[in-house]
Parts: sequence; C-alpha cells; structure tokens
Amino acid sequence: MIATLVNALAVLVGTAAGLLLRRSISPSFKTIVMSSSGIVTLVLGLQMAFEVPSPIAALFALLLGGFIGFAIGIEDRVLSLGRRLGGQQGGGEFARGFLNASLLFCTGSMSIVGAIEAGTSGDYELILIKSIMDGFMAVVFAASYGKGVAASVVTILVYQGFFTLLGGWIEPLLGADGIQAMSATGGFLLVFLALGLLDISHVQTGNFLPALVLAPVMQYLYSLLPL
Repeated sequence: MIATLVNALAVLVGTAAGLLLRRSISPSFKTIVMSSSGIVTLVLGLQMAFEVPSPIAALFALLLGGFIGFAIGIEDRVLSLGRRLGGQQGGGEFARGFLNASLLFCTGSMSIVGAIEAGTSGDYELILIKSIMDGFMAVVFAASYGKGVAASVVTILVYQGFFTLLGGWIEPLLGADGIQAMSATGGFLLVFLALGLLDISHVQTGNFLPALVLAPVMQYLYSLLPL
C-alpha cells in the first residue's frame, strides 16, 4: 500500500498547487487549461483504447455497462453527493472535479498492473511513475475544477488498494487479456471524458463505469467463441 499512499499524496500536492494557480488566473486562461487537459486526456484515452484485445468484446462491455449505469443513475448520484459535500455554492463543480479526476487517475493499465506488481512482488516503479504523472495532471484539473480533485484520492486508495492487497489472486483470474481489456475500456471512458473537456459532446461518462467490470468478462466470453 506504500506506493498507493505515495500516489494519493502526489495528487494532493498537485491539487494544492492547482488551487493556488486557480486563484491567480483569468477566466480566459482557465479555458486554455481546460482545452489543454482535454486534448491530453484524449490522446491518453486513444493510446489505451488502441490496445483493445477485442473491439467486439469492448463494444458489448460498453453497451451493457452503459445500460446498467444509466439505469442506476451512477453519474447523477455522484453529482448529487458532490453537491452535498461541496455545499450549495460550487457543489456541482466539486462533484465534477471528483468524478473526472477519479476517471483519469484510475482507468489506466498503470493503475491495475502497477498496483498488482506492488502487491505481489514489491515492485513500486510503475506506480511511482504514475504518481508523478497524476501529480502534474492534478495541478491542471484543480486549476479547472477546484478542490473536488482532492477527493479523488479516496478512489485511488480504494481502487488501487484493492488490486494491491488482492493482486496475487486477481492477476491469474483476470489474465493478461482481461487486464488489457479493462485498460482499453478505461481508454474509451477517457475519450468520453475528453470530449466533454473539449466541449465537443457531453457524455455522462460516470454511467459507463460498470463497463470496466464487464470488460474482462466480455473478453473471456469472446475468447470462447470458435473464431
């Protein structure tokens, strides 16, 4: 868990720096920050998505995951919680910062593979590299969304901590293709997120979160087909 704690600390430090920057920048510069973070998120998402083991399996994971997420109303629930935590003023921004930062920090293969390596072999290198990257992106996101980005450390601790503590059991269960499928599906979610940051199309990305769980299942079922 040491590496995951370092990752969370890096995000907190980055968020603090971003909040200081946020106080001194003009609204026009905030637009530049949002556009810059959007294009970087888009490139990261595309890089991950292009590594998808099976586009068909990923499609079904997104479809089924999206149906489940919309039926449950995941994004609306998260935003509602954020409004309560952030207060009447700025609550929506707090929730959006928490949700978007959590998606960015926890949907990549570095989160899964790095956490598993840290838990099974004590190799912290991948998570430490990710921590540096997350820290810099936290600066950008906090300058745009504010203190809600800091709340994403809860997601990091729970998500990466889960893979760290149970990595020895999860890795053989998911297999290389299952982990890759989760990472690639996370890439598709980052593309959804980037489209919103760039003000191109506002997709309720949070409602597609169940697709991450379904991705390795769909990949396994696809591997059973006589193709």
